[in-house]
Amino acid sequence: MLDKGAERLMSARKSLRLSLDKSRTLGSSLESIGPRLAEINHRLPSLEAAVRPIRAPRDALSAVGGHINRAVVPATAVLKVFDAIHGLEKSLFNPQSDLPGYLGVLKRLEEALRFLGENCGMAIQWLADIVEYLEDHKVADGRFIANLKMALEHLRELHVNEEKGCLDGGLLEAALDRLENEFRRLLTENSVPLPMSSSPLPGEQACIAPSPLPVAVIQKLQAILGRLIVNNRLEKCISIYIEVRSLNVRASLRALNLDYLEISVSEFNDVLSIEGHIAQWGKHLEFAVKHLFEAEYKLCNDVFERLGLDVWMRCFAKIAAQAGILAFLQFGKTVTESKKDPIKLLKLLDIFASLNKLRLDFNRLFGGEACAEIQNLTRDLIKSLIEGSCEIFWELSVQVELQRQMPPPPDGSVPKLVVFIADYCNKLLGDDYRPILTQVLVIERSWKHKKFQERLVTDELLNLMRAVELNLEKWSKGYEDTVLSYIFLMNNHWHLYKHLKGTKLGSLLGDSWLREHEQYKDFYSAHFLRESWGKLPTLLSREGLILFSGGRATARDLVKKRLKAFNEAFDEMYKKQSNWVILDRDLREKTCQVIVQAIVPVYRSYMQNYGPLVEQDGSASKYAKYTAPSLEKMLNSLFQPKPIRHGSFKVRQPSGKFNTGATDQSHSPSPTAK
Repeated sequence: MLDKGAERLMSARKSLRLSLDKSRTLGSSLESIGPRLAEINHRLPSLEAAVRPIRAPRDALSAVGGHINRAVVPATAVLKVFDAIHGLEKSLFNPQSDLPGYLGVLKRLEEALRFLGENCGMAIQWLADIVEYLEDHKVADGRFIANLKMALEHLRELHVNEEKGCLDGGLLEAALDRLENEFRRLLTENSVPLPMSSSPLPGEQACIAPSPLPVAVIQKLQAILGRLIVNNRLEKCISIYIEVRSLNVRASLRALNLDYLEISVSEFNDVLSIEGHIAQWGKHLEFAVKHLFEAEYKLCNDVFERLGLDVWMRCFAKIAAQAGILAFLQFGKTVTESKKDPIKLLKLLDIFASLNKLRLDFNRLFGGEACAEIQNLTRDLIKSLIEGSCEIFWELSVQVELQRQMPPPPDGSVPKLVVFIADYCNKLLGDDYRPILTQVLVIERSWKHKKFQERLVTDELLNLMRAVELNLEKWSKGYEDTVLSYIFLMNNHWHLYKHLKGTKLGSLLGDSWLREHEQYKDFYSAHFLRESWGKLPTLLSREGLILFSGGRATARDLVKKRLKAFNEAFDEMYKKQSNWVILDRDLREKTCQVIVQAIVPVYRSYMQNYGPLVEQDGSASKYAKYTAPSLEKMLNSLFQPKPIRHGSFKVRQPSGKFNTGATDQSHSPSPTAK
């Protein structure tokens, strides 16, 4: 009994142990299955959403395939084109190596971008339609639909922004930038300043090719323009073109040393101080217009001809303005604003002549609407030239009359006013100035609705000479010493005769007028000799010496007395007349010779006959002061002109008066006076 009971206990113990082992194994299994259950629980919603279409109505499921295909096909096409665009990137790196190929690839890029622009919106709309269908028919989970909507919104935003910018991530803009750089490079490397001298010889012109750029370069520029214009970059091209070509023209002009164009009115006192610049101005302007601006005009037409007249004329106008044409015109305007001076009339006529010579060129080159600024400044300059010239011309006689109140030259010479006016009138009557002056006066008369008379110029110049004659008459009466007035009149009548004979002014005045002045010269020369040196020989009278019988001592005293009187008179007269001047060399030598002939022979004879009476005296040098040769030498040294410097008389000072031209002998009448 005990044995059977022990067996049952042992069997129960074994069963219990097996149950415990199974429990432990099951517990371990449960511990490992827990996380897996949690993962399954986490994935269950998405799995439920994935199988939800299976639970959707059958008709909705059958229709969704067509909607998806219609949306995916255009979207796929767009993606393929987009991929093709980026395949062009390597070909759009350097336009210089193969410009035609570069332009061809760029055109393909533009076509692809147009396709994208036209189809992206449609593809997005198709995708939006399928999302809407999925949402309406509850074919997809709500979160999935929300994600799709968010993606579509991003696509729409990108589409809008890309239309404003670029659909290719910037590839087209970069390619166009490189094309602009190539446009600039072609212009810069082929725009070479003209080699020229800063002081070209008269008639010398720079050798300029028919076009400043080779034909092949122009064709490349036009091809580049075609592509850039399509992409709305015309203004940038024009800006580059104007910048490069303006700098090139300025570099060409720089060799001419045009710094004087920047001079202001305050920087010079009168036109004489810039006379050389005015002469150069006309040559430089002609060169600039006929060569540089003419070449730019043709080149603008060649490069931009396909775009129409307005475009290339606007381009040329800006080049001309920036390159320096405005500075040329402003310089002329500055001259018109300077102080009035008779010489200024000639300079104003010079400037007018230069502009008139270029009138047809100006009208052709700068006649367009785009050149309005150049036209306005040119018109203002011409108006100022005409008004300024006429104002000075009509005032000449009045201004000469104003000089009448001034004192005459203290040395009896020719006033610079007389010399200046004689030479000045000849210039105005010459072939260089008379046609221009006449043209200016015709225009001025027409502005005032007055008729131009053919003899207007000659009559005014005759009035001017009559005013000069009246000045001479008035000035001659201003000398306290009558003999000096004879020198003055002799000087001036001879100057008018000699320097006007054979000239245009002399022909206008006539032979009788000239002969009259020659006769006046002889008349006053005779009066001068009679009233001055002609009186000295009477002091060496022989009266009482030939028949004198009172003894040698008495004769010696009489000779001493007469020699003393002669010496005193001679010294006084010589001292006084040593300060007088006869400018004309022939007249001076002839006058001195007449004086010598009047004095020296008489003195020589007197000293030969009576000189021995005093030569043995202890005070002989006091009376026999001069020898005949020393007298002759002294007399021949009379009337020598003093050192002079050039100048001209002024028209009006702020007080409204002429600068003195009658008495100032530190100036000569004109640098061109004969």
